[in-house]
Amino acid sequence: MPSDGCWAAVSTSKGLNLGQGSSRVLTDSQLVPLSSLSILQVPEYTQALQKGREIRTRLNHLYPKETELDQEHYGRALRLPNTSHPDVPVGDESQARVVELVGQKPEFDFKPRGHVELGEELGLIRQRHLAHVSGHRSYYLRGAGARLQIALQNFALDTVQKRGFIPMVVPDMLKGAVFEGCGMQPNAHRSQVYSLDPARFPDLNLAGTGEVGVAGYFMDHAVNWKDLPVRTVCSSTCYRAETDTGRETWGLYRVHHFNKVEMFGVTADETGEESSRLLDEFVSLQKEMFSALELHYRVLDMPTQELGPPAHRKYDIEAWMPGRNSYGEISSGSNCTDYQSRRLNILYEREDGSLQYAHTVNATACAIPRTIIAILETHQTKEGSVRVPRALQPYLGLEVIEKPKYTPLKYIGPNQHSRPPRPAPKTR
Repeated sequence: MPSDGCWAAVSTSKGLNLGQGSSRVLTDSQLVPLSSLSILQVPEYTQALQKGREIRTRLNHLYPKETELDQEHYGRALRLPNTSHPDVPVGDESQARVVELVGQKPEFDFKPRGHVELGEELGLIRQRHLAHVSGHRSYYLRGAGARLQIALQNFALDTVQKRGFIPMVVPDMLKGAVFEGCGMQPNAHRSQVYSLDPARFPDLNLAGTGEVGVAGYFMDHAVNWKDLPVRTVCSSTCYRAETDTGRETWGLYRVHHFNKVEMFGVTADETGEESSRLLDEFVSLQKEMFSALELHYRVLDMPTQELGPPAHRKYDIEAWMPGRNSYGEISSGSNCTDYQSRRLNILYEREDGSLQYAHTVNATACAIPRTIIAILETHQTKEGSVRVPRALQPYLGLEVIEKPKYTPLKYIGPNQHSRPPRPAPKTR
C-alpha cells in the first residue's frame, strides 16, 4: 500500500462495508487518490443528500403544527381544575354549607342607611361625578374614610405578624405565566385581569390579588424543610375588570381597584394534611379579626362550582350588611394543595436533600372596601355618625366618626341642569 498522499476506497457493486469489526481487507487496487474522485460521484452520498432535503422539507411543515398542538395542549391543561375535598358540597352557590354563625345581627330603632349614603354624609366616600375622571366603578376615600382604610390595613397586618407572618411588598404588574400558574387566565374571554398595552409592555398584567405577587416570589424556588410552613402577608392594590357590569353597579362592593391584606402559606406535603391544618389556621385568624371588629358574619364551606380551578377546598366569610339587608362576602380562604406549586415550580427541600412539591394556601386578611361597608352599616347611629369598634380605635384615633367641619366641594363640571357661569378673564 502506498505510504504517502490521500487515498479513498472505491465501492464495488456489492457496496462497501468498513464498519467497526469488519474483516474485509482492501487491496491497493481498490484505493484511488481523493484528488481524482469527486464526492458528488458517490451514489450513496447523493441519495443521502436528497433524503436529507426531503426530511428537512417535512420538518419545516411539521414544526408549526407541533407548536400549534403544544399551545392547544397547554391551554387545555391550564383549564384542568384541582381535585375537590370529599366533604365539599356539590353544586352551585346555593349549595354552600353554613359552617358557623358568629355574633348577633345589629338591631336598630330606625331604618339603617347604606354605606354610600353614610359615606357621603360623613365626607368619607365619593363616587359621584367621576365618569370623566376615573371612569365607572371607581371611588375616592377622604378624611376619616382614608384613615379608616389605613387603620384596617395596619390592624390586619399587626394581627397576623404577631402570629409569625413575614410581611412582604409585592409587584402589582406580573407576567402571564404567574397568573396561569395560580389558576387564572389573563388572556381568556371576559377575563377579570387588566392587561397592559402589549405593544409597549409585552405580557404584563395588573394583579387582582396579592396572592399572585407572593406566589411569583416563590416561583422556581425551594423552601428549606426547617422553615415550613412559611406564612407570608402582604398589603397591595388589586385591580379587577369586573366585566359583569350588571352586578353591584354602585357603591364599594364591586369596584375596579381596592386595597387588600392577603395571607399566603407554603407548607409540606408529607401526610397530605399539612395544608388542611394551615387553612384552618388562616380561617381562625379571619374570624378573630372580624369578631374584634364587632361584626356579625357566617362561615361558608363553598360548593364545587364556586371553587375555581385551583382550590381543593374554600371557605368564604360573609358579613351582615344592614344597608343591603343581606350578607356580603368580605373574605375567602383556599387550600390549593399542589395545584399552584406544580405549575409554578414551588418546592421544599427535605432533610435528606430531596425535593418535593409544596402545598399552597391563601386567605384574605382584610378586603378594605367591603370591610368598610360592613363597619359603616353595622355601627351606624340614628344621628348619622358611626361608632368605631374598640379594637380599631387605637389605629384610627377616633371613637366616633362624625361629619367633618369643612364644607364639601361644590360640583361645577359637566352634566348639570344649570351650570354656573365661568369667571370672566382678569384684565392685566
